[in-house]
Amino acid sequence: MRIKKKSDAVKFLEKVTGKELSIASLIESIRLGDDITQSAFAKKLKISKSHLCDIEKGRKFLSVSRAADFAKLLGFSEEQFVRLALQDEISRSGLKFKVKLDRAA
Repeated sequence: MRIKKKSDAVKFLEKVTGKELSIASLIESIRLGDDITQSAFAKKLKISKSHLCDIEKGRKFLSVSRAADFAKLLGFSEEQFVRLALQDEISRSGLKFKVKLDRAA
């Protein structure tokens, strides 16, 4: 799947947060949108509450495989989670690239 335009949801989240969407802000937005506590959401993701807090605040980062696992657990697109995890890693490295992701056949 190739996404050329940003979805309305991504545009909305970027407008609300005032910054480009990251895996951390996506996870926090999903949790807040579902009105779930950090404790309950962490249990759903099979991690500790403190680990979830660190992810949401950008103190800890998700690997690509962990991002895919979270997407499956939450019932969301693996492509979007993986793309954001890769984009975050590239951005942290100071590289000026944008990630576009296609699912392999």
